Amino acid sequence: MKIFPFLAIVILFLSCSDGKKSATNKKNESIITKQVVKPEFQFIIDSCNVEGSVLIYDLNKDIYYSNNFERAKMGHLPASTFKIANSIIALETGIVKNDSTLLKWDGKKRWMKKWEQDLILRDAFHFSCVPCYQDIARSIGVERMNAYLAKMKYGSMKVDTSNLDMFWLEGDSRINQFQQIDFLKSFYQSKLPISERTEKIMKRMFVADHTDQYKLSEKTGLSNTNSIYNGWYVGYIEFKSDTYFFATNIEPQKEFDFDKFVAKRKEITLKALKQMGFMK
Repeated sequence: MKIFPFLAIVILFLSCSDGKKSATNKKNESIITKQVVKPEFQFIIDSCNVEGSVLIYDLNKDIYYSNNFERAKMGHLPASTFKIANSIIALETGIVKNDSTLLKWDGKKRWMKKWEQDLILRDAFHFSCVPCYQDIARSIGVERMNAYLAKMKYGSMKVDTSNLDMFWLEGDSRINQFQQIDFLKSFYQSKLPISERTEKIMKRMFVADHTDQYKLSEKTGLSNTNSIYNGWYVGYIEFKSDTYFFATNIEPQKEFDFDKFVAKRKEITLKALKQMGFMK
């Protein structure tokens, strides 16, 4: 008669184990369903004669879409997409007061003609004025820069006194497409350790296009390492019913037209969003 309690314990243990396995399997299934491969994105990229990956995140459904998830995990220099974080840190530290703060031109020749003027922060951001943001980085300083980058969990930046005004353009700093979206999602959902005022100013400044159907916040980036260009297009697009985050990273084929290449960063992303039915 004593054997029955023992058997009951064994049966109970086995049923609990099966329950745990079932729960684990369901958890694994949910993780798998959060990443959907989109061959259509690869077709868009191939048709533009570039190499790269598109990563799109559906906030409501909690699903990632990409043509190449492995490549989306590869780190690259953030280039001018770092102006998002740089602007936030500048606002938090008081280096700039708001998006109308005037950044004076020093009169020296610059790579782009539109940079050769006094610019308010908002215009410097959208014109992607590198010298403007180099001045900002130098004013922030190494210690504060590293502290904020760590707090905001922004990729893997390598910042010291020797590269304070260049670390996002050259060197060993890296951020991947998932990290770009994680950062933007935290910012969008008010989860970054920054003030409400900074967040409000940055969200206003970030907007590039606003229509009756959507609001688009975006930033491009471009780096050149050993004569190999790498292009970014990151941001999010808000509709009444949902928000979609995107991080596209591309590199040109051996022979390419520079002006066409820089335009393809956004072109590829918008085509991918339209292919998904998120945009008309």
